[in-house]
Amino acid sequence: MRILGVIPARFASTRFPGKPLRLIAGRPLIQRVIERCQQASRLAEVVVATDDPRIAEVAGRFAPVEMTRPEHPSGTDRIAEVVTRRQCDAVVNVQGDEPLMDPAIIDAVADLLDVFEMSTAATPLGDPLAYENPNVVKVVCAADGRALYFSRRTIPYLRDYAGQPANQQLAAFPFLKHLGIYGYRRAALLRLVQYPVSSLEAAERLEQLRALENGMAIGVARVAHDSVGVDLPEDVVRVESLLKAAGLP
Repeated sequence: MRILGVIPARFASTRFPGKPLRLIAGRPLIQRVIERCQQASRLAEVVVATDDPRIAEVAGRFAPVEMTRPEHPSGTDRIAEVVTRRQCDAVVNVQGDEPLMDPAIIDAVADLLDVFEMSTAATPLGDPLAYENPNVVKVVCAADGRALYFSRRTIPYLRDYAGQPANQQLAAFPFLKHLGIYGYRRAALLRLVQYPVSSLEAAERLEQLRALENGMAIGVARVAHDSVGVDLPEDVVRVESLLKAAGLP
């Protein structure tokens, strides 16, 4: 199976304009994401998908770039446009703000595409602050590894521990934090972007719920590594500290 890695990147972020070009310990953010993806063994090629010539100029020094239409409502739609022009059997969508994404996670998500038409990853949730944070998405899975549901709420609800502190609830159940990386078989991705926005997707503002509502099975790779994204300017310092602590350039 030829699996393409695609990194969607746009300049016009509301909370952090120009984020892909921000220097992280001397290297543009988009360069760092590209380099992590290129270390994954299952990706035949890594491509950046953007609508901005400034990002294309920088990213093009490190990987092929596909210019895409500016009106795409999501990164998923941007990747689907790329897939229509590139030869591949499947694609892994790595967010353009994940400079610490472990290549092993990318490979784990790619491996699941041998079984499922769509895949993603999750890691154990152990931080009490993340437990109650709606920006940290949670996932629950079936016995065969399929995602049952994703939510910004903490799921499942532990009835017998209701009212107990978060650290006690975390000790009582293996909660999972969803990581924002997705794999799609080519046909599944092109089918997904044709579906209208679903009711659950609109309610939680989570695109993956559109897939579940339309009967698509999403395999979840359980991984030990977390990933720290760059959502806001203040996240840059945190990521630089983590790079330094890990001895990475």
